[in-house]
Amino acid sequence: MKIMLAYDGSRNARLALDQTMQMFHHNAPTLMLVGVVENPRDSTDANEELFKEEYEELKGHLKTGVEVAVKGGFEAEYLIAEGDARKLLLQATHRERPDLLVIARHSHEPDPSFIAKSLNAIFDEFDYMTFGSVSSFLTRRAECPLLILPTGDTGKEE
Repeated sequence: MKIMLAYDGSRNARLALDQTMQMFHHNAPTLMLVGVVENPRDSTDANEELFKEEYEELKGHLKTGVEVAVKGGFEAEYLIAEGDARKLLLQATHRERPDLLVIARHSHEPDPSFIAKSLNAIFDEFDYMTFGSVSSFLTRRAECPLLILPTGDTGKEE
């Protein structure tokens, strides 16, 4: 079994890796951590340097994630892509043919007040309608099963 996990070293990505390892430990899958770094919008030296820094930072996060997985008893590898995360994650699923793609749900951990929750819902809906998100894009287009994991937000009612 091969499980592909979108991974950027963020809190949510680390939580998703931990949850994936807990849920699928008995299946002994190979974990493939995939990270995407955006290309610079123009080719100035400053942007190229920033891109190189982001690339190396992401590579470090991916290596750390692989080490965590290996220590947890999994076979693991990583893949770095450059460009639009949505499209490149989709391409990676076509090329690597995982049995499952895992991504973490984006979270904002909003203020618990009713007004703040309402405003957050409006902004989330606007973001979805105008720009889309990685998870909504992949939900509509991925040809393999997709698991969107919660981020550990408490979600407590008032």
